[in-house]
Amino acid sequence: MNGGGEAMLLGGHFAFSDTHTEMLLGTMPPIVRLRDESDKVGLRWALDRMRHELTGTQPGSVLVVQQLAHLLLVQALRLFLSRGAGQGIGWLFPLGDPRIAADVGAIHDHPGVRWTLPALAEKAGRSRSKFALRFKTIAGSSLIDYLTRWRMLLAKERLAKGREPVAAIAISLGYESEAAGQPSNA
Repeated sequence: MNGGGEAMLLGGHFAFSDTHTEMLLGTMPPIVRLRDESDKVGLRWALDRMRHELTGTQPGSVLVVQQLAHLLLVQALRLFLSRGAGQGIGWLFPLGDPRIAADVGAIHDHPGVRWTLPALAEKAGRSRSKFALRFKTIAGSSLIDYLTRWRMLLAKERLAKGREPVAAIAISLGYESEAAGQPSNA
């Protein structure tokens, strides 16, 4: 009717239950609208592939669709960060700031290192005060609070698995002992 062609409506959602979810995604809006054509082009291949998998009878189609959905989520988060850099506050936004992202990545990759504000500021090519202010502005917390919370989330996950002694977890996350209560760089 009216010369319209074939159409397919695809909908979905992600439900998160991990301890990191609120920390990372809590400041995001429930719906992210992609407005630019360049954003849509970047996602079109995955959506077309999804449609093909859903309408075909290939073995493993469900698995392929699940993986494509994860790809879409990551790409949408990347687009959100690139468009919203400097506009949002929360744990996800430091990853969108080119001068701070490398430091945050280093903290995430090596949480047991004796990270200090001066060392990270130098690495980012900023003064201590400018780095601290920028970090707090976009993350919503100080660098030390961020590091402490990250370490506690990792410790919680590792303790829940029950495979490691408390002392080993504490030391690997930068605490001098299981009873120290303070990180070795505080």
